Amino acid sequence: MQLSVIILNYNVRYFLEQCVLSVQKALKDIDGEIIVVDNNSPDDSCAMMKQRFPEVTLIENKDNAGFPKGNNIGVAAAKGEYICILNPDTVVAEDTFKKVLEFAKSKTNLGIIGVKLVDGRGNFLPESKRGVPTPWVAFTKIAALNKAFSKSLLFNKYYAQHLSEDETGEVDILVGAFMVMKRELYLEVGGFDEGCFMYSDDIDLSYTVQQKGKTNYYFHETTVIHYKGESTVKDGTYMKRFREAMQFFYKKHFRSSPVFDLFMRAGTLFFALAKQKKKASVIVPDSYILLSDNEDLRTALELSLEKKVERHEKDFEKLLISQSISVLNRFEVIFDNETLDFFEIIKLMGLLKNSGLTFKIKPEGSNFIIGSNDSNDRGTVIVIKS
Repeated sequence: MQLSVIILNYNVRYFLEQCVLSVQKALKDIDGEIIVVDNNSPDDSCAMMKQRFPEVTLIENKDNAGFPKGNNIGVAAAKGEYICILNPDTVVAEDTFKKVLEFAKSKTNLGIIGVKLVDGRGNFLPESKRGVPTPWVAFTKIAALNKAFSKSLLFNKYYAQHLSEDETGEVDILVGAFMVMKRELYLEVGGFDEGCFMYSDDIDLSYTVQQKGKTNYYFHETTVIHYKGESTVKDGTYMKRFREAMQFFYKKHFRSSPVFDLFMRAGTLFFALAKQKKKASVIVPDSYILLSDNEDLRTALELSLEKKVERHEKDFEKLLISQSISVLNRFEVIFDNETLDFFEIIKLMGLLKNSGLTFKIKPEGSNFIIGSNDSNDRGTVIVIKS
């Protein structure tokens, strides 16, 4: 078997449904498997999986084991030569795994591969590629020197600015929302360190693999949506865990001293507060554009949304560009996944990321539309009235 895709889920049933659907489409011509590990979700995630995806391996944990342990459980059940650690609030394109595996097989000293991640409005997520957060790198981030000297490589190592978002190359750290590596290597380094609950786990794994002499890569030739805010609520608990996670990483990998500890406590507190204070922008569409060949869907959406829904069947790119430029009203675009595949949807989102438009997806075979208008937003799900 070539690839095992591990999806760790907690309480994001609708995002999980869309994610698994996209993975199934991307595995169509690949010898692969999907393993969903559920961390005791209080919603009906498991019931949905059993009903819609009975062929997918589902592991139901009796408690919330955390990100590291949950993924380790999934990998332990995997059979693929390669594994992909994938967040449930992601959407992969139909060509994602094919391209990533081809790239992986071309490398002789492969560590981990990450890809270009975008949020629910098509905006690039800079954490797709990062540098090791050493004291200096952390300081440049904390002091906002990376923004003040945006062209300087000296001050821009946190987000690996030696590479543009459209350039493939070596990086230190990749994000746990999407990681591809050999299963053998994952097991060799011990997988995710279960001593850390979350937030530094992907940094720790990336760094540990690198310390083994392997090379990590950012691969820009495929794009994956990562709604980002949906799986994690930015509250007081989040702030506490984030601070503890960063402390865990530094204590594990760097020599400690009282001054260093004080610096890192201040730094991690800054990071946590900065993340917590980011507020999602509230965007209320005036009307909707449905890209679909299904008139019945338009009627059902208009009933559910209680606003005008205008349907179009062709020339989607020209239509959306003209709407984003010439229309003053705030439109939201709904992509019908039975008309457009995920690759086409992601491409259109990227082309229109600066247009002011917002987006939702109606996954194939589902009775809802789903999306997120901000990377700090928990996401929106609207069930379609029948």
